[in-house]
Amino acid sequence: MTAMLEMRDVSKSFAGVQALRDVNFTVEAGQIHALVGENGAGKSTLMKVLSGVYPAGSYEGSILFDGEERRFRDINDSEALGIIIIHQELALIPLMSIAENIFLSRAPSRFGVIDRDAVYRRTAELLTQVGLRESPDTLVTDLGVGKQQLVEIAKALSKQVRLLILDEPTASLNEADSAALLDRLLAFRAQGIASILISHKLNEVARVADRITVLRDGRTVDSLDCRIEQVDEDRIIRSMVNRDLAHRFPERKVAIGDPAMTVENWSVYHPLHTGRQVIKNVDFKVRRGEVVGIAGLMGAGRTEFAMSLFGRAWGYNISGRISLDGRDANLASVPAAIHAGLAYVTEDRKQLGLLLADDVRKNVTLASLRQVSDRGVIDDVVELKAASDYRNRMRIRCSDVYQEAGQLSGGNQQKVVLSKWLMTDPQVLLLDEPTRGIDVGAKYEIYCIINELAEAGKGVVVISSEMPELLGICDRICVMNDGAFVGEFAKDDATQEKIMRAIMRNVRMSGTSAHGGEARAGDGAQ
Repeated sequence: MTAMLEMRDVSKSFAGVQALRDVNFTVEAGQIHALVGENGAGKSTLMKVLSGVYPAGSYEGSILFDGEERRFRDINDSEALGIIIIHQELALIPLMSIAENIFLSRAPSRFGVIDRDAVYRRTAELLTQVGLRESPDTLVTDLGVGKQQLVEIAKALSKQVRLLILDEPTASLNEADSAALLDRLLAFRAQGIASILISHKLNEVARVADRITVLRDGRTVDSLDCRIEQVDEDRIIRSMVNRDLAHRFPERKVAIGDPAMTVENWSVYHPLHTGRQVIKNVDFKVRRGEVVGIAGLMGAGRTEFAMSLFGRAWGYNISGRISLDGRDANLASVPAAIHAGLAYVTEDRKQLGLLLADDVRKNVTLASLRQVSDRGVIDDVVELKAASDYRNRMRIRCSDVYQEAGQLSGGNQQKVVLSKWLMTDPQVLLLDEPTRGIDVGAKYEIYCIINELAEAGKGVVVISSEMPELLGICDRICVMNDGAFVGEFAKDDATQEKIMRAIMRNVRMSGTSAHGGEARAGDGAQ
């Protein structure tokens, strides 16, 4: 097939840090080319070079598109050729309609006036192409994340896309929405549209990719033609992390002790829709040295449950009893929860877990300022030492602790969030989607940290949408649906089939939709 895109010997550095080193990357017309690698391997940087976010002159090497060398000054230049990038953080305006989002800057017009009939008609055509049945007038805020992804793709189609770049498109989607999105990519391939898929989910990559390229430390280290070679996940992982992960989940010496946290008859109502009970009289327990998983569909109430425990950070009219180490605990506020020995790692590290514009040092010590202060004044030397210690302990890859958190890869950002809460010396740690959007190497390191916490006698609760992850790291798995626990399995007895059977049996009983959305801080599932 003809090479639509060729990137030759591309190198890019930031303040002395080499992000890309002589990368070569080719995409054929009508091909799905997957780009994989650890966080920080250079995937997003390479795509920003391609799309003109990093303009010509800021990098070395050359870009050829349709056989001609291109020097993009900005993203408008690349879009003019049909190269469209969809970032992991969607660029949609929630309180505007689908039609307004798609044609925000280039609406069809007649005599200088927006032609609303043409906008509506064209939007309806685009929505049909991406498999959405919503009205063009629907507000984006009323759509789930999966449908918002499809709106972004519809926007790309409106720009006559020829090469579609998707950065972690399924990171926040449930299995059904992920499958629908991948099916759409296959349909586009049949229409001659090429795609570059950046993903950490190797099973999804293997399903749709025609070719897989692996980056490590800013270099191209492997390329696999899926049309003539069988996809070998172990080979890809070895190429990504430069080591053999024979065991995806590290082994741990299990020594389970007395209850670290006991929750009884816990009930929570929605903070906005105050008549709606979200968490329904839940009983829950985690013991010292135990890792307990919470499984469930999106919208089951897992995040709401965890946040309501953590100093009542979410919810209204909360009732029930919590005891820590057998003693009643009054966790009426987040500071009270931290003081009592509870910590919560949010699922949304960018919005709720980090101050992206602040450096690693300030983020690590943020929840433990008393430890680095003297009579209310922060001791810079003590703070620097504490942050540096956690940087080394957690193997955070950054130039130094003065680097902005927003400049770090997803895996390293997650380690900074974990460092912040480990510095508080919690006795119970609630981890909400702790490995979402990070690569297999960083996942393994976080699993090791979870094991270290359990071996130190902490109680660890892991909320995850990835059932293999729960099965691999947890001693016990609780199944949640519609705000209640509907099943529980010991590690040796748990299987994906049993967990899904418990979920689906109760979905049918309650009428809960499998496509609902998990609540974020302060909004809840709508």
